[in-house]
Amino acid sequence: MEKEIKLIALDMDGTLVNHDGDVSEENEAAVQRAKEKGIHVVLSTGRSLPFCRDIAEQLGHSAYLVTVNGGQIFDKELNLVDSSHLDYELVERLWELKVKHDVYFWSSTTEGVFNTQKPFDREINDYTWLKFGFDIKDDDIRKIITDEVTANEAFEVTNSSPTNLEINPSGVNKAAALMKVCDWLDLSMENVMAVGDSMNDIAMIREAGFGVAMGNAQDRVKEAANWVTKDYTEHGVAYAIDQVLKG
Repeated sequence: MEKEIKLIALDMDGTLVNHDGDVSEENEAAVQRAKEKGIHVVLSTGRSLPFCRDIAEQLGHSAYLVTVNGGQIFDKELNLVDSSHLDYELVERLWELKVKHDVYFWSSTTEGVFNTQKPFDREINDYTWLKFGFDIKDDDIRKIITDEVTANEAFEVTNSSPTNLEINPSGVNKAAALMKVCDWLDLSMENVMAVGDSMNDIAMIREAGFGVAMGNAQDRVKEAANWVTKDYTEHGVAYAIDQVLKG
């Protein structure tokens, strides 16, 4: 590998963690080996802090933690250092789509995580919205909603599985967040290896000096990557990290 990797950015679901939401011993050991070599290992996830804190703490302090697809960035003490919000008027339109098509919704706000099973109980403008999402099994309805939200320049639209849609404010993505992190650490994106499996990972995979797709990644992610590692069930993160450590 020609580029000197000084930061490894890891997606979580479908990448670092297994079916049970745990980090395998192999992946955890590889992360520690990288850190011992002085490489920053940064989680870069669509999850909000309450749903990735345990794993972040299990892996030990890292310089930064990127959550909500870049919507929030935390420092090594898990203090919030950057946050981007969805305008509530935009969320109102997304809610109208949810009601009209009767689809499953989920969301991240600074006040908590809400979804179809756990709906919010105040007005939309009473919350600070970070991300809004749908999970839509019906292909036709998913296309209708996808076409509308992708046509809106105020939205950054990705996914973390083939049936869902993740909607952040325009310009908010994992790559943009990692660019901020690199600036704070006096690094270049050329010094980054980014590893992921879904559409919300494509931006960071494309912008990183070395972009890695998981063996189980969506095809478009593999096409965007410099290299494809093993499946997440085969500890593909550990395999990718070891390629870096071999130089």
